[in-house]
Amino acid sequence: MMLQMAISGPSLLTSRSACRLNPLLLSTRRRCAGMSRRRLCGSTFRFFAVAAVSGNGVFTSPEIAKNFDFTSEERIYNWWEAQGYFKPHFDRGTDPFVISMPPPNVTGSLHMGHAMFVTLEDIMVRYHRMKGRPTLWVPGTDHAGIATQLVVERMLASEGIKRADMSRDEFTKRVWEWKEKYGGTITKQIKRLGASCDWSREHFTLDEQLSRAVVEAFVRLHEKGLIYQGSYMVNWSPNLQTAVSDLEVEYSEEPGALYHIKYRVAGGSRDDYLTVATTRPETLFGDVAIAVNPKDDRYAKYIGRQAIVPMTYGRHVPIISDKYVDMDFGTGVLKISPGHDHNDYLLARKLGLPILNVMNKDGTLNEVAGLFCGLDRFEARKKLWSDLEETGLAVKKEPHTSRVPRSQRGGEIIEPLVSKQWFVSMEPLAEKALQAVEKGQLTIMPERFEKIYNHWLSNIKDWCISRQLWWGHRIPVWYIAGKDSEEVYIVAWNADEALQKAQEQYGKNVEIYQDPDVLDTWFSSALWPFSTLGWPDVSAEDFNRFYPTTMLETGHDILFFWVARMVMMGIEFTGTVPFSYVYLHGLIRDSQGRKMSKTLGNVIDPIDTIGEFGTDALRFTLALGTAGQDLNLSTERMTANKAFTNKLWNAGKFILQNLPDQSDISAWEAISANKFDQEDTLLRLPLPECWVVSKLHLLIDAVTTSYDKFFFGDVGRETYDFFWGDFADWYIETSKARLFHKGSNSIASVAQAVLLYVFENILKLLHPFMPFVTEELWQALPNRKEALMVSPWPRTSLPRQIQSIKKYENLQALTRAIRNARAEYSVEPAKRISASIVASSDVIDYVSKEKEVLALLSRLDLDHVHFTESLPGDANQSVHLVAGEGLEAYLPLADMVDISAELERLSKRLSKMQTEYDGLVSRLNSPKFVEKAPEDVVRGVREKAEEAKEKITLTKNRLALLQSTALVSE
Repeated sequence: MMLQMAISGPSLLTSRSACRLNPLLLSTRRRCAGMSRRRLCGSTFRFFAVAAVSGNGVFTSPEIAKNFDFTSEERIYNWWEAQGYFKPHFDRGTDPFVISMPPPNVTGSLHMGHAMFVTLEDIMVRYHRMKGRPTLWVPGTDHAGIATQLVVERMLASEGIKRADMSRDEFTKRVWEWKEKYGGTITKQIKRLGASCDWSREHFTLDEQLSRAVVEAFVRLHEKGLIYQGSYMVNWSPNLQTAVSDLEVEYSEEPGALYHIKYRVAGGSRDDYLTVATTRPETLFGDVAIAVNPKDDRYAKYIGRQAIVPMTYGRHVPIISDKYVDMDFGTGVLKISPGHDHNDYLLARKLGLPILNVMNKDGTLNEVAGLFCGLDRFEARKKLWSDLEETGLAVKKEPHTSRVPRSQRGGEIIEPLVSKQWFVSMEPLAEKALQAVEKGQLTIMPERFEKIYNHWLSNIKDWCISRQLWWGHRIPVWYIAGKDSEEVYIVAWNADEALQKAQEQYGKNVEIYQDPDVLDTWFSSALWPFSTLGWPDVSAEDFNRFYPTTMLETGHDILFFWVARMVMMGIEFTGTVPFSYVYLHGLIRDSQGRKMSKTLGNVIDPIDTIGEFGTDALRFTLALGTAGQDLNLSTERMTANKAFTNKLWNAGKFILQNLPDQSDISAWEAISANKFDQEDTLLRLPLPECWVVSKLHLLIDAVTTSYDKFFFGDVGRETYDFFWGDFADWYIETSKARLFHKGSNSIASVAQAVLLYVFENILKLLHPFMPFVTEELWQALPNRKEALMVSPWPRTSLPRQIQSIKKYENLQALTRAIRNARAEYSVEPAKRISASIVASSDVIDYVSKEKEVLALLSRLDLDHVHFTESLPGDANQSVHLVAGEGLEAYLPLADMVDISAELERLSKRLSKMQTEYDGLVSRLNSPKFVEKAPEDVVRGVREKAEEAKEKITLTKNRLALLQSTALVSE
């Protein structure tokens, strides 16, 4: 029978209240009065836990569930959010901890990169919330101009509709409809990871308020002369029909060809020509010069003359010299096509050469290419090479691997192209961003990324901010109908203001039209940390409540594209660095260290992973990485950390089963009387209890320091090791000697108090990493008055007894030695053996007090454990163990094994080992083997022989001990 109770909020009714309300519960307890202490503790508390924890429909006690149920994670999350725990509370009177979530693309689905930043940021937020700071984590999504437009265009194509057949307003309406229907997927998935964001403050980069911030930024920058329009080299995507940022270009090593082409020297003989090696022969129509290195003697005689560009009906270009030319690449002759190569473009600007464009925006050749006009660039390449072969100008074509730039979104090869775009002048902005790090106003972690940050800002290029798309922030520029758009334009807040300005200058009948381009998505993202806090609309008082933010956490791969730009924009528009710290994480790779990709088929889906292993196991695995370094993710790691979750659950189950009944007032008063934050209480504790509490207090200090330094991997490892290695494997096992003690209840009461105290602090330390299972366990503990996620962080600098730690470590060493001996002699697990413990009087004093613990942990016969300062009489017939300096044990051999059977077994084993050893020695004594076998093989045989010899010696010694024992017995 299960009693259900309606409980609101995180508080749980006491059992006494339950008894007053429910005679059934009271009578049940009376019926249980005659049960054994162990069963009573388990069954009655189990009944209470079911009533209290499960009654609100959110939490489940370990008492009624074998393992933590992952399906309860969403219920717990919804409960947290409903209680308002994700919102900042300013009644605590300390500086707020504020962090802005890197906005994922609205088109996106959760991948491991998202899982990484959500995990790390939530760890920071939950830790500082428990530390008592008002905590704000601002969530949101990015409109993702290119990605979203592509998705909607593909959707329309499936309906037989082309974007070109629609008006701009019709298309953007369909995009908004798509966003409303599908745009929330990534947000729901982020919640699934446990992100404790203030969702009431969720933003979208095309929100009205953020859109006003974008216009404000553009207008201000333009007024300062930092935004300008011009024709420059950009990354052009022919399929997308837009310029793309460097971040949206991915390079890959791909097989191709190197084409060697003759350029005849004008006015020379048939033997006067230069051979150019190029991977893109179709761009030769845009050649404006031929360059050689001035130190290259092969071509010195041609410098200053003219070369004839093939297939151009005799068009001449100068032959020039420049040290930029690599004499060792190809033929050492460089064709300069500044309209289609970034390096050529820079060289042409330096030398004052003209820019010649041969490419249309769709990747076809234009009229400059003559007969090749209208051909796709790759078709033109094939036809051009064929024609060159026919005319005798083709020298050779050879295989060549090139670094090919491809569009991250569309996959097509990017074309370097000179195009009219809008740019931000970056040098004035970069200077202040450099000073921010230099002056210590901004800290980048890991520190090594400061050099990369400084190098990029010191060599920064102007930022192309215009995109030829329909989805995004429209550039707030208007042109005058009939006027040159490069000469006359108006920057304004909106169309009405633009028209007013135009009318003031050109009369009432003037017509204006807006620039069709939109701003680079990264432009609005660069304003994210302060625009999401209300800039420029909110009052200074409200803005400064949260700004500047505390932290930015993101992947190191967007340090330049996003982080540095946010720093520059933040300083420019607010006068302050937008965040104090930048924490950079690495990439998530597969178990073999490979980058995850659909091509390799090694992509791990976080939602699938959560379904199999649970959110806590995934978060714990991701958080164990080192800042800035890539993390190899494997199923083995996930499985191990799922086991860690289960270990926590089982520890909670054990503790709950062994706490006194809630109606036992005197028992709970005895537990409450233990104040472990006081030195005198710690000194009165028995050795194991003093040890584990002292270790806990040391752990709290170490973990808190690691949290403060953002060393999250250290936090996870140190807490894991303490829980599993010290608490679960040692103290819980030790406590069984107390809980099932036949004498006074006081010793059991101390153990119960320690179990509860240590476990609840472990839950607090682990909560930022593993929020779901820790909250579930916390709510199952008695007298919880608040949620774990808003409970106070453990105090630091609590008392600890280092001597007690050392003493218990001696007891552990003794236990391990006895356990190892039992394993070595194959003693049956259930068999209790006798032991003589030899030590000095001071060691005997504290070890003997824990005789029951030693017997329980080592499976010794309690009635035959002796402590002495001298050798026992049967020492010669015992296994001698040295646990540490001044602490030894003697285990009577006859008590552990059947001597005659063991003698027979070891004799056979020795014979077999000797045969194997002789064979190895024989091989090593063979000159033929030693001389002809590979060195590593010989070394391996030699190592095996040495190992076999050691085993033979050990076995002989053990046989000798057994034989002497057998003789004495006879």
